[in-house]
Amino acid sequence: MTAYLRDLSRKVSRGAALKVGFLEGATYEDGTPVATIAAIQNWGAPSRGIPPRPFFTNMVRDKSDGWGPALGRIMEANDFDARQSLALMGEGIAGQLRQSIVDTNSPPLAQSTIDRKGFSKPLIDTSHMLNSIDYEVSP
Repeated sequence: MTAYLRDLSRKVSRGAALKVGFLEGATYEDGTPVATIAAIQNWGAPSRGIPPRPFFTNMVRDKSDGWGPALGRIMEANDFDARQSLALMGEGIAGQLRQSIVDTNSPPLAQSTIDRKGFSKPLIDTSHMLNSIDYEVSP
């Protein structure tokens, strides 16, 4: 039992951190950080006629209470390997963020935007923002 506890202690004491979202280095073709555009879309830019579409804020509000219990289950299922467990959490949270973008439909787009894009789905134009969602586990 002592060896098991020592091994468990070693596994969980190896710290690791998880980042999920629009990571550094994710840019549009013109060099604009994806995180900048995501922030504008999430909180809006009234001076530019862009209303808030809080896809990120809403996802965190709606899903974050479940992250701790989910991580506990994942840690147990992965023999308390923190890095592997956080990677699985990262995949899950990234999926939740992608789904939040897909599910966000209001406020509706302006008719001029619909005419330019050819469809009425907010937050998706080229899908670059959606496809830029990623996660990173660091020591």
